[in-house]
Amino acid sequence: MATGKKAAKEKAGSADLASVREQIDGIDREIQNLIAERALWARQVGKAKGKLAAAVDYYRPEREAQVLRRVVDRNQGPLSDEVLVRLFREIMSACLAQQEPLRIGYLGPEGTFSQQAVQKHFGHSAKGLPLASIEEVFDEVAAGNADFGVVPVENSGQGTIQSTLDMFLTSPLMICGEVELHVHQYLLSRTGRIEDVERVYSHGMSLAQCKAWLRQHLPKVERHAVASNGEAARRARNADDAAAIAGEAATHVYGLKVVAGPIEDRADNTTRFLVIGRASFPPSGNDRTSLLVFIRDQPGALYRILEPLARRGISMNRIESRPAHGALWQYAFFIEVAGHAGEDPLQEALREIDGFAGDVRVLGSYPVAVP
Repeated sequence: MATGKKAAKEKAGSADLASVREQIDGIDREIQNLIAERALWARQVGKAKGKLAAAVDYYRPEREAQVLRRVVDRNQGPLSDEVLVRLFREIMSACLAQQEPLRIGYLGPEGTFSQQAVQKHFGHSAKGLPLASIEEVFDEVAAGNADFGVVPVENSGQGTIQSTLDMFLTSPLMICGEVELHVHQYLLSRTGRIEDVERVYSHGMSLAQCKAWLRQHLPKVERHAVASNGEAARRARNADDAAAIAGEAATHVYGLKVVAGPIEDRADNTTRFLVIGRASFPPSGNDRTSLLVFIRDQPGALYRILEPLARRGISMNRIESRPAHGALWQYAFFIEVAGHAGEDPLQEALREIDGFAGDVRVLGSYPVAVP
């Protein structure tokens, strides 16, 4: 009798499971139909704009940011904001790529955190163009061979990437967006055994992010800074006694094994990237503006730059000085503030600053990164 009840219960459970799966299948069909419908309407947007030259002419970062913010505002779980944003970004990426995919330059080779930042911001339907240096990313975007570029600008623990800031001193490109990437570092090698490791390759910034771990676990190994973590992984795959510090994605690209990880010294290790392009975009409703200010050599010059911002209640996120090219002991200040340069009160403050600064360049007004 007990056996009969157990069999009936299992049968009922199977029936319930089948019903749940049927509901899921129905929802899947509905989701697929809605995505197809969205793609058709995205085509209509293209037609409404008329015949344009390329995919870059259809891309609107301010509109994308508004859509993603609404996704976050509507979210009531159980999926996290980050997961839903990723799903919707991929849908938008695929819809945009119906015309042709965006071409995005980044610091290569494949398997770098810069490539991850590209995929996070533009989705996997965009075409990544791995390049040899940050300077080359700027050059390819300026020449029109890439629609946009993604370059690292600062790390939460190690500070500013100076080579990126210096490019803005002479480049005509604009900042069109920002990406924040939570960075996890892994020790990778061909054998996967820590006892085999005699030298470690990585980008200098990644070596610095893991210096305490290296000091504790590999105090005697040689450390070699290379141009990128992808290049480090490429070198590590050629010798059993070599290892690389890179993202976990590099294991698939270069056929390496994880020796240890994550090994970054700070749990909140985050790198911020800038999206660079050839045009500026309208306000999104929650924007940041990057300025490059050349100050005349006079007492109180920096105060007179910052005071109009403070008086209008404009938050300053960042300020940093760099030697100005072309004049000995003259400096340019990179300043990041809240707001869009085309809207007050920032627009009004910039007019006032421009009256006494040596030169003020708006490097770009762009949407604040969506998680």
